[in-house]
Amino acid sequence: MFFFDPFYLIAISPALLLAFWAQYRVRSTYAEAQRIAAPLSGAAAARHILDSAGLQDVDIQMIPGQLSDHYDPRDRVLRLSEAVYQGQSLAAVGIAAHESGHALQDARHYAPLVIRNAAVPVAGFGSNFSFILLFIGLMLSARVPQLGHSLVLGGLALYGAVVFFQLVNLPVEFNASSRAKVQLVQLGIVSPEEMVYVNRVLDAAALTYVAATLQALLTLLYYIFRFSNRRSGW
Repeated sequence: MFFFDPFYLIAISPALLLAFWAQYRVRSTYAEAQRIAAPLSGAAAARHILDSAGLQDVDIQMIPGQLSDHYDPRDRVLRLSEAVYQGQSLAAVGIAAHESGHALQDARHYAPLVIRNAAVPVAGFGSNFSFILLFIGLMLSARVPQLGHSLVLGGLALYGAVVFFQLVNLPVEFNASSRAKVQLVQLGIVSPEEMVYVNRVLDAAALTYVAATLQALLTLLYYIFRFSNRRSGW
């Protein structure tokens, strides 16, 4: 069947290899940085960064999970996993500072973040329903070519929204890490000599976003290629 085409795995293999490498780098660099003590916990470092930027109204909460840390722009809440919230290591303050960077972006109305937040509903809908349209369009292509073709185009457009979200998300994540690195040094939370360990953690995390973007893009190109070949027979 089309959706089990082994060529798909070949098409996205560069992204899969990069994702495996990125996950390995995240685990290894996080474990390394976790062994080096920091003067503040992750929560305290985030609070210091936010307060220094005049963002006393941004709350910080501890949540379950591992590396489940994120900033919620709707509620203006920084949510940190237990290990990051309570951890007093370079890994903890690095991740907390990265998430604080998103709060700084939000406060400064950083354009890519504004665009990304606006694209979230469409990207979520596209991620859930694009494959349904593609599958139905494929099934109908032999019996009702025009309808099948229209559904396929709709599915491709929806998945294109996912790719767009991933592309916009890259500068958002890179910029958050850049802001974090600057704040950690300027506020004296991490010394310039110790920043090498924080840099490794944040750079490894950035690779995961690159891998996700590459996989989304290669998947879209794969579907375009396969459906364009099928359309020639419709």
